[in-house]
Amino acid sequence: MTAVILAWNPDRWHDWDYEAVRKQVTETGQFLRSWSVGGNQDIPFGADAWLLLQGRPGRGLIGHGRILSEPYAVEGEASLSVDVAFDAFLPFGEQIAPEILLDAAPGVAWEGVSGSGLTIEPSEELKVRLLWSELGPPPIADPTLPAPGTYPGEAVSRVEVNRYERHPEARRACLAHHGTACAACGFSFEITYGEIGKDFIHVHHIVPIPRLGADYELDPVTDLVPLCANCHAMAHHGVSIPRTVAELRRIISGAGFLAGQTLTPEELEAQNEARRILGPP
Repeated sequence: MTAVILAWNPDRWHDWDYEAVRKQVTETGQFLRSWSVGGNQDIPFGADAWLLLQGRPGRGLIGHGRILSEPYAVEGEASLSVDVAFDAFLPFGEQIAPEILLDAAPGVAWEGVSGSGLTIEPSEELKVRLLWSELGPPPIADPTLPAPGTYPGEAVSRVEVNRYERHPEARRACLAHHGTACAACGFSFEITYGEIGKDFIHVHHIVPIPRLGADYELDPVTDLVPLCANCHAMAHHGVSIPRTVAELRRIISGAGFLAGQTLTPEELEAQNEARRILGPP
């Protein structure tokens, strides 16, 4: 898929606190915002977005994200915009310099970039991705997954697994208690998609992993909760501390979507199946 370059010159555009945004990405895994892309109407949903720093801090590749919308017009603006979910940033001073970019991906006009919207062909984007994997920031731990090795010792003693295998065990315990429907909106992948959606749901870690202490012990019932992809994204959207399930339900209800719910027999059966995931006691 074609990727796109997003140019950022903090000398001209400084309506965000870069270090605060970088910290948010470290804590929550993403930062969402709209971005002007000039007149480019051909940026596809889901495309990779590469943030190119310009201006006095020094040119260079400094961030990565993904496009979450087709280009759209903004009232009063001549340029089109897209929604972007940024998921990785380098600190100022550690951006990947143009000469390194040119050497790795010579098919991209790095020196000629003056604004956002320039596309990168898939063959060149692969080279950029390989360079980013080498010189970009280290992978960020998923804040919605249990931290490795944090399942309580007394629970671990009942199963023969090593510390890296406790993740699925914690997930199973969570779903066995809460069911596989979204705890916020009630969406069930199994009800909607049938067999391929069975047992599929995101598991959200209520407390972000970076905030956990070294002696933290995970309780899969109280610390984990099932959320659909939409509610999971909204739990983290624009905040450093995730929204609670109760907050999400109030927001959905306030928007007129969740005035009340009645579970169908199929949904009840799906939840009963989920509670049998761990098998007999």
